[in-house]
Amino acid sequence: MNFIRFSDLCASGQVAGKRVFIRADLNVPQDASGAITEDTRIRASVPCLQMALDAGAAVMVTSHLGRPVEGEFKPADSLAPVARRLGELMQREIPVVSNWVDGVDVKPGQLVMLENCRLNKGEKKNDEALARKMAALCDIFVHDAFGTAHRAEASTYGIAQYAPVACAGPLLAAEMDAITAAFAHPKRPLVAIVAGSKVSTKLTILKALAENVDQLIVGGGIANTFMLAAGLNIGKSLAEPDLLAEATAVMAAMKARGAEVPIPTDVVCAKTFAADAPATVKQATDVEDDDLILDIGPDTTARLAAQLKRAGTIVWNGPVGVFEFEAFSHGTEGIARAIAESSAFSIAGGGDTLAAIAKYGIEKDVGYISTGGGAFLEVLEGKTLPAFEILQKRAGDAR
Repeated sequence: MNFIRFSDLCASGQVAGKRVFIRADLNVPQDASGAITEDTRIRASVPCLQMALDAGAAVMVTSHLGRPVEGEFKPADSLAPVARRLGELMQREIPVVSNWVDGVDVKPGQLVMLENCRLNKGEKKNDEALARKMAALCDIFVHDAFGTAHRAEASTYGIAQYAPVACAGPLLAAEMDAITAAFAHPKRPLVAIVAGSKVSTKLTILKALAENVDQLIVGGGIANTFMLAAGLNIGKSLAEPDLLAEATAVMAAMKARGAEVPIPTDVVCAKTFAADAPATVKQATDVEDDDLILDIGPDTTARLAAQLKRAGTIVWNGPVGVFEFEAFSHGTEGIARAIAESSAFSIAGGGDTLAAIAKYGIEKDVGYISTGGGAFLEVLEGKTLPAFEILQKRAGDAR
């Protein structure tokens, strides 16, 4: 992907004295009192902000937080707690500016937080007048919020259209590089792991990947539907019988390309869905009518692990079993460890996937961990994200 990198602008001295508008993703979880309960996104935003300050810019940063009603400010929607936490991390006071669309007073070396951008009327619908006002605030627009890259909103897309310069911050640039490595120019074999409770929520992803990957590993409830489509009894396991035709079509599409969707040969079953339910390993052909399949079995895990270790590129979205329950976590752990040990370039995304990566402590062994849930899923579907599209267009305009 051809796009302007903010780091390049800073390194070449093009940022000194300029007004820089950074769209970050600071949408962090809070408790009932408004206290921040997890600050990963705030910490991740610091390098871009520090880069801008070190380059001599006048820096404005904004983000959405929660789901406020446009034009109706409530204290719970304020970015003030975020500004306080960011200030602690950066060891500086960060003022919060309200009603900022018509002008912001910020000088080189200063950093201000612009209040929740979703409070502005027209933000979500990418209102042109609003976007033009935002663009007029800055000399350089920096998109550094991959979690919003799949949305064309005023603070993510419209401003990039009209700002004098539009570029990618370090977080977004890293996502764009990783996605290019995994999808545009993958080292083969390309193996994708798509797991989750329902085929219906990931059907478009499965169809898109079936046209490109060399192996499509399915897990969780999705695998149960594929097992059913392959003629196996799955007992009372979670599945979607009405989507058997779609599962069969995905398997046929893979087979036509000389690729495959490996069907589990053994599974881990229980009679009830509970953490303390006795776990029984069974051949996939021996599942009883009152069984619940809650994980892939050791033979299947070993076979898939061996294939992952031979992969050139791995895309991972979703645990393959109920990994929150220890007895049914071994399949996901085996997959995770195989990815960690593989020499392949790996990219992983999705909330449950990140939880599994953290549980097994393999963060340093995954090539790239994507932070954007919805945006990552849209990439898997083969969609061009609005943020990528407009930044590439603006890079072309700048040539």
